[in-house]
Amino acid sequence: MRAPLLIAGICAVAFAIANAGDRTLAGPFSDKVLVATYAGVISPIAGEYMTAAILRANEEEYQAIVIQLDTPGGLDLSMRDIVKAELASRVPVIVYVTPAGARAASAGVFIAMASDVAAMTPGTNIGAAHPIELGNASTSGGKEEKGGQSEIMEAKVTNDATAYLQSIARRRGRNADWASLVVNKSTSVPSGEAVREGVVDLEAEDLTALLEKIDGRKIQGRDPLATKHAQITRFEMTQRQKILASVVDPNVAMVLMSVGVAGIMIELYSPGLILPGIVGAVSLITAFYSFQTLSASFAGLLLIALGFLLFVLEFKVHSFGLLTLSGTASILFGSLMLFRDASGGLAISKVTIVATIVPLLAFLFGLLYLVRKVLRGKPRTGAEGLKGAKGTATTALAPKGTVSLGSELWRAVSVAGDIPEGAEVLVVEVDGLTLKVKKKN
Repeated sequence: MRAPLLIAGICAVAFAIANAGDRTLAGPFSDKVLVATYAGVISPIAGEYMTAAILRANEEEYQAIVIQLDTPGGLDLSMRDIVKAELASRVPVIVYVTPAGARAASAGVFIAMASDVAAMTPGTNIGAAHPIELGNASTSGGKEEKGGQSEIMEAKVTNDATAYLQSIARRRGRNADWASLVVNKSTSVPSGEAVREGVVDLEAEDLTALLEKIDGRKIQGRDPLATKHAQITRFEMTQRQKILASVVDPNVAMVLMSVGVAGIMIELYSPGLILPGIVGAVSLITAFYSFQTLSASFAGLLLIALGFLLFVLEFKVHSFGLLTLSGTASILFGSLMLFRDASGGLAISKVTIVATIVPLLAFLFGLLYLVRKVLRGKPRTGAEGLKGAKGTATTALAPKGTVSLGSELWRAVSVAGDIPEGAEVLVVEVDGLTLKVKKKN
């Protein structure tokens, strides 16, 4: 009697395990939705944050993950890491362009179209995904001289981006023709038109409305979504990610570079202060990290470096301000060339340029004034500093003897007749350890 019961129990457990396994493969079964919010440039930090959010949603078997996105675009490699994570996710990935006024431009287009569900808040837009090589900006407003290898390389990059976005669109059942236009023509459309064109799936006023609208939605290979009453869990950035994400901004990088150079210059002309040197070094390294992450133009960086070099030379060469003006022009042009605005908002604002260069110039002119004042001032130490000093003859000088300068006794020689003991004397010259003096009138 016990054997049949034991066999039946084993079969029931095996059946339950098999069903649980099938359910896991078909789709998540929790009543929780993970929400990750990112606003900013698509950088390695953005890639790290979003892929970590998708990984957690899969590990903890959330019902879905919602990525609330607002981006001007960014780096291709970081974007591809995020897209790979979206396409490999067992948990449905919902990209929601929000809040009103937000956008999914450039790399953001790829991320939105790679999602299982793409949604937008009314008043947002998506598009302008033409690939830009940030490191090749030129002085002509970002327009490159086309021809030869440059034109061939641009065509290769554009064709690759077009094929990549079209393959993503077809996999997700979206408008592949528009995917070609958005890369080749930098087309951009508002949320309503994006829904009509089949670029995204729906519009939603807020997160609650979004979860209600996608409730019951069937996604290929997964159970229908049950998000209407799902528990929302927020996935936040770590403190490290928040700090690095704030640094990866052209305007912040420019400010950091200026602070860094100012700190280094203070340390060079006032050795031993330590703090300005430390702050300057940390700021410069952080600025270089930001420039490297954002693929800044090498020509822009070289012009900025040249400008600071000219500032340093101003302290060594008396150019009557010419080197300072040249350095200012160099930094100004370098700042304008550093990033291309066409790449989706990656540019240093004019306000930041002015707010950075004007205080820096004021600081440099102030430092230059102090240095020149010191150089033109009377020496206070050494042989030159003793000239004109007043002392007292401690012995009669006829012509040799000793004099007292402060608390020191010096051998002295009178250069203008004998000097009696106790008379006041002036130092005329220093000859080794012997003072040449004359009687004070």
